[in-house]
Amino acid sequence: MSNIPFAATTPISVSRVGLKSRDAGALAAFYRDVVGLQELRRDGETITLGAGSRALLDIESDKAATPDDPRSAGLFHTAFLLPTRADLGRWIRHAIDRRIPVDGASDHRVSEALYLTDPEGNGIEIYADRPHTSWKWNGSQVEMATEQLDIGSIVAEVPAGDAGWQGAPEDSIVGHVHLRVGDPAVAAEWWNKEFGFDTVARYGAAAVFLSSGGYHHHIGANSWQSPRAGRRDPSRTGLAWVEMRSATADKTDSREDPWGTVIRTIPGQPG
Repeated sequence: MSNIPFAATTPISVSRVGLKSRDAGALAAFYRDVVGLQELRRDGETITLGAGSRALLDIESDKAATPDDPRSAGLFHTAFLLPTRADLGRWIRHAIDRRIPVDGASDHRVSEALYLTDPEGNGIEIYADRPHTSWKWNGSQVEMATEQLDIGSIVAEVPAGDAGWQGAPEDSIVGHVHLRVGDPAVAAEWWNKEFGFDTVARYGAAAVFLSSGGYHHHIGANSWQSPRAGRRDPSRTGLAWVEMRSATADKTDSREDPWGTVIRTIPGQPG
């Protein structure tokens, strides 16, 4: 029986993310050891990692790249969605045992999440969703918050005698991508127009959350660190592209958001 998360069952969802790296080998090792992705293939200067046979992350080598500027438009975090709450409990035990530095942990009501940063400064979220039937909606707006995470309750989901963390389970996906932008209102307009996404939540004027098919968000966009940011510098490390899977697309295409972030689209059915 498939345990694919709800996020992947909508008409459009995130397929994978591309990162540009000064040391692709070392960065890939981090995503294997810490996040639990498996290396699927190497193609020239690109290392592809994923869960099961599903590609989730491409790391492209560019030794001449300059470090990402966190005040510019780019990646806020890539959010890896685990199939179950027990899987998140296994990852938490893994993080404790390996003494993996964690930047934060939050209960968002729709999901439970932990945050960390990779060696090149790219943000990462490891999370599990609560059942989508339990989410509260006020009209077209989903109720989200940032509250204290009950670590003990999540770890308690792991059965006694369990084998523990064995890497990202087969049905793990990139549930959402959170972007740094210069103006969230402009970002929302672009995603509304280009992908038909719904605006499902706002945090004041500084953050917006957008989705397809009633998910809490496939794309987040904020200006917390990057107010009024202009177009991105393509010579820097960090986000290379975001790939979306669309049930209505009939061909692969690529476009840029207002800050020059490359958004690819591939045809594909949900799941």
